[in-house]
Amino acid sequence: MPEKFKAPRGTFDVLPEQQAVRVRIARTAREMLEAAGYARIDTPAFEDTDLFARGVGESTDIVQKQMFTFTDQGGRELTLRPEATASICRAYVEHGMHKLPQPVKVWTSGPFFRHERPQAGRFRQFHQIDTEAIGSASPLVDAELIVIMHDIFTALGVEGMRLRLGSLGSPAERAAYLDELRSYLRSREAELSDEVRSRIEVNPLRAFDADHAGTRKVMGEAPTLLDRLSDEDAEHFGAVRELLDQEGVAYDVDPTLVRGLDYYTRTVFEFECERLGAQSGIGGGGRYDGLVEQLGGPATPANGWALGIERVALALGGDEEASVPDVFIVAASDEERARALALATELRRAGRAADLDLAGRAVKGQMKQADRSGARYALILDGEGGRLREMSSGAEREIDPADAVEELSAT
Repeated sequence: MPEKFKAPRGTFDVLPEQQAVRVRIARTAREMLEAAGYARIDTPAFEDTDLFARGVGESTDIVQKQMFTFTDQGGRELTLRPEATASICRAYVEHGMHKLPQPVKVWTSGPFFRHERPQAGRFRQFHQIDTEAIGSASPLVDAELIVIMHDIFTALGVEGMRLRLGSLGSPAERAAYLDELRSYLRSREAELSDEVRSRIEVNPLRAFDADHAGTRKVMGEAPTLLDRLSDEDAEHFGAVRELLDQEGVAYDVDPTLVRGLDYYTRTVFEFECERLGAQSGIGGGGRYDGLVEQLGGPATPANGWALGIERVALALGGDEEASVPDVFIVAASDEERARALALATELRRAGRAADLDLAGRAVKGQMKQADRSGARYALILDGEGGRLREMSSGAEREIDPADAVEELSAT
């Protein structure tokens, strides 16, 4: 017997019974984003590798360890997208979107790819909803994006939600702060993990995310960038906070909050769900005012976020009830089966959810299938007419199948 195939490590199949919660997450996000003026954009699943090396950052874990990169038949080095922002900014530059009224507000969703150690809520192929507002430096942009994400999670019913809020300042002041942080880390190098020691020069901010006990103790006493913001950046951060207060969005100011991508500036934020434990992040983002210019476009401020569909599904507690048909059509004889299909098609075209037996079951088996489907009604075609049975009560009444669309629309 041939060996059975399994999904590759770090990937997964989304089975029919797992779809309802994911559909609800996607539908809720789409409705709320489009109500706020965000339009859908789609970019390729793979891009030139240099786009991510330049845009995401050479020193990040994503570029150094996690990208799925390959050479195509033409000798070009391509990478399956590990995140959406760099691709959307590439599209913004390539299509001259800076000429449109600013900010350009877009969203997308789909699969993304990172070679990570698989664990609950973290996979090598995962799905995100991503939102970007490109072309405005106003703190209103920061606040709007955070409020929308907050409202999506609230509408979905995520419990135990916490918003962490911080600021990384401008590139110039962050560079000065990084020099200070490097000096501090070198002075306590013996207490740090090997990984943090190896990255002091290239990315010392990542030390704030370390799980190593000694490193965490050192970072608890480290200088923070939030205390060294320029007056302009502190004013921007204060304005964002005032707007969130105005909208009733609770947050914790976290001076240790960093993001895993090099392009972030000023406001950064992350939503967590306490029920997820150590891997608690369900969505986050921030401002990236230099990325568009870095990718060959004009100097353009921007902000964006991404939420993880698998993470949010875990936060919601798993599977949900799938949609069910309004009516299941039962054919009392073989002669009625073609008529059942015609009636199901008519109902579906009229906007009613209708199902029927496709496996040649007897009437008793069809009724069991109608019950399993969760249908509200069974419409039994018996050659002389039809009977409409309410599945919950068992009550039946005669019905002319020709009037089924009209009668079911009235229920």
